[in-house]
Amino acid sequence: MAAHRESPEGPDRGLRIDPRKALACGVLCWLGAALVAWAVHAGRAEGFDAAGLLFWRDDTLQPAGSRKLLEGVRDVTALGGVLLRNLFALAAVVALLFLRLRREAVLLALTVASGWVVNSALKGLAGRERPQIVPHLMEVGGNSFPSGHSFNSAVVYIAIALAFAAMSTRASVRWTVIAAAMATSLAIAWSRVWLGVHWPSDVIAGWLGGAGWAFLASALLYRPARTIDREIAQEVTGEFSTPEPRPGE
Repeated sequence: MAAHRESPEGPDRGLRIDPRKALACGVLCWLGAALVAWAVHAGRAEGFDAAGLLFWRDDTLQPAGSRKLLEGVRDVTALGGVLLRNLFALAAVVALLFLRLRREAVLLALTVASGWVVNSALKGLAGRERPQIVPHLMEVGGNSFPSGHSFNSAVVYIAIALAFAAMSTRASVRWTVIAAAMATSLAIAWSRVWLGVHWPSDVIAGWLGGAGWAFLASALLYRPARTIDREIAQEVTGEFSTPEPRPGE
């Protein structure tokens, strides 16, 4: 993913992910999510979903493996929970502000907040119930499609990666950071099926939708973030600037 120089201020403030490539990635991901949604609505994903949930389970329908593996999978799924993912997002925003990258911090905050709204709206529209063919290995609530863990973790971790990857002029560094975020969010998505609380199509559509939103926001919300950044800068400058002395004072 290429980086474009926004201004001559230096690589730490003058680079951004190529918006055209980010837009293309976002559109492709959303097309994939739409295809999965169509398959679910048309009843064409039932066999795949059942096979995915029953894969690698014993006669009691429990996942094969040790107790430590179960604990590890729960730790992975916790990374996509409301508390931890929002803590990571907040920490990333603070870090960007500390690095004086206010524009990138605003973009990240807008991406995460809008992503949560989009996922909540999609869940309400779909209204799919959670799977009941295997035991749930943790307490869950709400609708099943698309997976909120998968969607929101993809939004948060990929958006963080895009924000920090743009600080490097080396393509290999940018790709490594983004790939690591994608792998982390994919592991979170897989954990939801392993724990029996989501159909495979839930997490596939959720991850594609979340990744797509992170890339789309990088391209489409950059200008609003830059505008907000400038308004904040003007307010701060106006508040702390010393007024010119009047004649005779």
